[in-house]
Amino acid sequence: MYDCIIVGAGPAGGAAAYHLAKRGRSVLILEKEVFPRYKPCGGGVSPAIAPWFDFDFSPAISLKLRTLRYTWKFDDAVEVELETPEPIWLVRRDVFDHFLVQQAQAQGATLQDQTSVTAIEWLGDRWRVQTPQEPLEAQYLIGADGAKGMMAQWLGLREPKRRSAAALEAQPPLGHDQHIHFEFGMTKNGYIWNFPKADGYSIGMGTFRGGDTHNFEKTLADYAQRFKLAPEQCRQYDHPLCLWDGQHPLHSQNALLAGEAASLVDPFSAEGIRPAIYSGMQGAIAIDRALGGDINALEAYTAEMNNEWGTDMVWAQRLAGVFYRIPGVSYRLGVKRPAATRRMGQVLCGELRYRDVAGNAIKRLSSGLIPGRS
Repeated sequence: MYDCIIVGAGPAGGAAAYHLAKRGRSVLILEKEVFPRYKPCGGGVSPAIAPWFDFDFSPAISLKLRTLRYTWKFDDAVEVELETPEPIWLVRRDVFDHFLVQQAQAQGATLQDQTSVTAIEWLGDRWRVQTPQEPLEAQYLIGADGAKGMMAQWLGLREPKRRSAAALEAQPPLGHDQHIHFEFGMTKNGYIWNFPKADGYSIGMGTFRGGDTHNFEKTLADYAQRFKLAPEQCRQYDHPLCLWDGQHPLHSQNALLAGEAASLVDPFSAEGIRPAIYSGMQGAIAIDRALGGDINALEAYTAEMNNEWGTDMVWAQRLAGVFYRIPGVSYRLGVKRPAATRRMGQVLCGELRYRDVAGNAIKRLSSGLIPGRS
């Protein structure tokens, strides 16, 4: 029997496994895919995660870039150079996730891939996890099975609220593009992101409010053509995003949720890797304390995530509500102001919080709705 079974080997599961194993706990990671596996994702990682670990992430980073390029319907471009000490990391998720799990394995964690979880059962003092191969048992569980996972439902916790998203991968060598691209105006209630890698582009788009049924396939194809990418160079994937949608319990009996299974994705920018890793780390700390006898440790985990991440996401949600409702005004009054975009870069890099910038941004954008105030 294990101290903890983690369902899912993404950033949340990998981070949780690392921090638990480093504390001497027995950890099993269950992953349904063959690992490493492809994951639709832009692959932008905040360097703010670096102090949370005692190893160097360089082997898992494809590029480091600090120039952001914004466009409105592929025109009216704005370029901003981030002044942060460390640029934004651009990663391939198959490489990044595998690297993080390997660090956990080096600490003693066990990975069992090609293993789907079919059911879970609380036995009064431990969890039994059913798989096609055999039942497995642990004192604690972490559900880190992402946007499509079942752990939230099985644990009786609030299921993720899913938004539509799609990804387009162009993997032939294209040279090193030195810009991180954001396109507004080509999709309703959201935006298109384009994160270059050393061997291609990771292009994605998502919706952040309302029930938009926009034709993602056509829009992404049109966007890719602007970068002179032929259809045969690209592969498209559809996937949901689980945006933060208010405070809610993230734990139950001897179990907790982390990452996108806990609906931690930023509702303004769609950033998901940093909150996933933070939740995995905090979840590991909580379970280690629970194993040590702290009966309030999992409740403290919910409080930590709701207070530390959730309170800032309230501001992100408010900003998204205004920004995506009036995108043309938002681009003109917000994105085109270099100071505003630099501050947003600082938010993505973890140097500022939404609470530091959203209030003034909302006032400025809202003024665009009043005649004579824009």
